[in-house]
Amino acid sequence: MSREILLLAEALASEKNVSNDVVFSALEFALASAAKKKADREHMDVRVAIDRHTGEYHSFRRWLIVADEDYTYPDTQKTIEEIQEEIPDTELQIGEYHEEPIENVEFGRIGAQTAKQVILQRIRDAEREQILSDFLQRKDSLVLGTVKRVERHGAIIEIGRLEALLPRDQMLPRENFRNGDRVRALFLRVEQIGNRNQVLLTRTSREFLVKLFELEVPEIEDGLLEIKEAARDPGMRAKIAVKSNDGRIDPQGTCIGVRGSRVNAVTNELAGERIDVVLWSPETAQFVINALSPADVTRILIDEDNHSVDVIVAEDQLALAIGRGGQNVRLAAELTGWQLNIMTVEEAQERHEAEDKALRDLFQTHLGVDEDVADVLVQEGFATLEEVAYVPVQEMLEIDGFDEDMVNALRNRARDAILTLAIASEEKLENVDEDMKTLDGIDQEMLRDLAQAGITTRDDLAELSLDELVEITGVDEETAKKVVLAARAHWFEEEA
Repeated sequence: MSREILLLAEALASEKNVSNDVVFSALEFALASAAKKKADREHMDVRVAIDRHTGEYHSFRRWLIVADEDYTYPDTQKTIEEIQEEIPDTELQIGEYHEEPIENVEFGRIGAQTAKQVILQRIRDAEREQILSDFLQRKDSLVLGTVKRVERHGAIIEIGRLEALLPRDQMLPRENFRNGDRVRALFLRVEQIGNRNQVLLTRTSREFLVKLFELEVPEIEDGLLEIKEAARDPGMRAKIAVKSNDGRIDPQGTCIGVRGSRVNAVTNELAGERIDVVLWSPETAQFVINALSPADVTRILIDEDNHSVDVIVAEDQLALAIGRGGQNVRLAAELTGWQLNIMTVEEAQERHEAEDKALRDLFQTHLGVDEDVADVLVQEGFATLEEVAYVPVQEMLEIDGFDEDMVNALRNRARDAILTLAIASEEKLENVDEDMKTLDGIDQEMLRDLAQAGITTRDDLAELSLDELVEITGVDEETAKKVVLAARAHWFEEEA
């Protein structure tokens, strides 16, 4: 019988191209399963050890040593006290195993078909893990495979001997595959599904778009060109920002190819996804203008504090700049990393006039000046009382019509106004309910802005929309969402 085990292990290892240890482990598992069935104790823990040289094997029943308070399963657990009652002077530690020899199950008495299924399944699992390990070691991110079958949750793609899953949510919209189709995709991650590791692929990520261009444009691999940024609406439209590292190379023309051959090859792989190739620029203004192609931009205004850009376009360019369903401006914003606000020249003029009027009113109210002086301050670029109060005196003296007495008076009035407003703000802050002050995500600056707007209770805050909270406080949408949800939490608790 021992010789039979050795011959079987050698034959299976050779046939399945796995190590002898894998086969021996499978045999040990099969023998242990048989021992449990023979004892009619499916829950007990059995270990079988096969000598790799002689083929002889021994069976053991084992228990995990646990503390008294963790003792739950008598078939597989024992306490140190229990073991020492049976075998005095035994030294054991919690977490170790205590084993006792049991009668071997005769190899010949195991149902041949059952043993074979167990062994082959373990070998298949080991073989699959080896194939996966080989694939991961090759570090192939862009892969080409064949559709083996299409299932409800995705398509199974054969890549050599490896089977990978292309999930439905990682396919392009309206993309349908049939058995035997050739598919290119990007390695996404390895995920445990059930008891096995599954390679997941994607065709919707921006990295897949970049890899396809690297495949079609050898200058990228050679380091002569770079794709600095990419943005996608998978299956519909995409933008890539390219930069040349060689002054002799036109990055856009190189990526587009002769008569569009290169970009068309990528488009065809992506089921007709339209791709804009734009020039990358280290200058924010120029990069935004390029990213909004094919629309022509008249003027832009950059707000560094809010990380946003006002983009002004002619009336006939507005629809082109925004794109169908806001697609063009959304992709341009993703590409540049800036919030883009598209407006016409007329809208920009109206907004500019409204902002100037608000500043004139501010200066007239708090500095005690007439409309002409307030208008001069606005035209000279003063936007806050702090700027009037603390800008160097010499800069203000350079303004036509401003003498030293006038400048000093304006600076003193501005400082007094700042102090008065700060005191009024603190007084309003005192009226804010305590439960609103302790909400998750809210800070003192937000509380002041809210108090200034008359929002002083948790319910007042909870009733605000995200847009209203963003407009009042100037925080980003993610922070606004967090604060509003925290403010509304007690409503849901009361309903529950």
